[in-house]
Amino acid sequence: MSRTSVKRTTVAVSTAALLLALSACGGSAEAGDGKNVTITVGYQSKTINTVTAGTLLRSLGYFEKDLNALHDGHTYKVDWQDYATGAPITAQMTAGKIDIGSMGDFPLLINAARGKQLGKPTHLVSVTGYNLRGGLNTIVTSPDSKLASLGDLKGKKVSTSIGSAADGTLVRALQRAGIDPEKGIEKLNQQPAVGASALSAGSADALSQFVAWPGLLTFQGKAKALYDGAQLNLPTFHGVTAREDFAKQRPAVLEAFLKAQSEATDYLNAHPVAAAESVAKATGLPAEVVYLYNGAHGISTFDPAVKPQLVSALKQDVSVLKAAKLTGDIDVDSFVDDQYVKKALGTAYTSRLTSKPPAAASEVWPKGSEKTIGFKSPAALLGYVAQHKDGIRAAYVPDATTGTLWFADKAVWVADGDQLLPFVAPATAKAYVAAHGGARVITYADALGRAS
Repeated sequence: MSRTSVKRTTVAVSTAALLLALSACGGSAEAGDGKNVTITVGYQSKTINTVTAGTLLRSLGYFEKDLNALHDGHTYKVDWQDYATGAPITAQMTAGKIDIGSMGDFPLLINAARGKQLGKPTHLVSVTGYNLRGGLNTIVTSPDSKLASLGDLKGKKVSTSIGSAADGTLVRALQRAGIDPEKGIEKLNQQPAVGASALSAGSADALSQFVAWPGLLTFQGKAKALYDGAQLNLPTFHGVTAREDFAKQRPAVLEAFLKAQSEATDYLNAHPVAAAESVAKATGLPAEVVYLYNGAHGISTFDPAVKPQLVSALKQDVSVLKAAKLTGDIDVDSFVDDQYVKKALGTAYTSRLTSKPPAAASEVWPKGSEKTIGFKSPAALLGYVAQHKDGIRAAYVPDATTGTLWFADKAVWVADGDQLLPFVAPATAKAYVAAHGGARVITYADALGRAS
């Protein structure tokens, strides 16, 4: 058995043992004396694709407000529990210690599998943030790395979190590049923060992670993009899962949560800068990074509706987890249960179900401003930046191929005649150049000079 296989087996066994031990503890997340009831919500503050069901929702107080509006004879208290990943939330849910949780698509599937395995079924009840092309996951390298494409990863050490959406992106990307994801690289199974440290220390050649790590490390100058997950053109998302027994016992409470989530989503969409500042304050993340993902044209689109294309993508994800021996078959259709969010949103649900992400656009966030400025093209943005160099807090441009938003000063720029085109990763920029005679990769400074 390979070293990777041993690690993976150990992780799977350890996780199963933890889940079984917790389930044996019994009990329920819902605590109280009958009149006073505590609802426990598990969330991931730094996984900012879940803020409408976690960090932002908590700060806005909408859930507590909607619980108080039930007037059902109970006094409710919400216990918000913050975790780094989805795995411990699943463990606590199957032990009856958490009522409602939010996590990414791959952890959601593990949540479904463990719940069924332990006789504690859970259900996907809403979506938080999503990207229809897969742009929420990115593979990055160190700033001075000579690696320029996925093909260069062969034989290298790559850090990721096995069982996460970022691991799924890595597996699929390697397969498309003709590299065996099991034998072609040395995969390091690490938590995001550990992987980030490994990348900085040189003990990992690349890091495949989910929001907000790639953007954070790039913004800090500690990494650069190697592969944009949107190149896969497969949807990725985060969602809300609830225990089946809890949902059946207190449907009005779950509906209140989903109504509050919808209200938080509306707030984020109406006040993207203020929401980014709020999340940044709560998490310690730079607001510029939060806005990259959660902004008006950010990498993530927020909508609680359980869209068919996301369910379809979830079904495709099962094979990746099965191949990694993290789960067996999963009945996705029985796991998905949107009856509560439909009731919570009423007639608005249909329009949300068919809504589409906003078109990609270039934006500048001026220093001291509570609003961003939009531009019709990346070149127009560069022209503005060139004239206001000392007044720019952040500048964002969409990848010319995938539409993934990225920091303008971290993008790979291509000059094609009068066009100035940004790309997240060097390989996509080179692919464009190869297909367009006369086009060439230029530096950011050169791009600024051409636009001014």
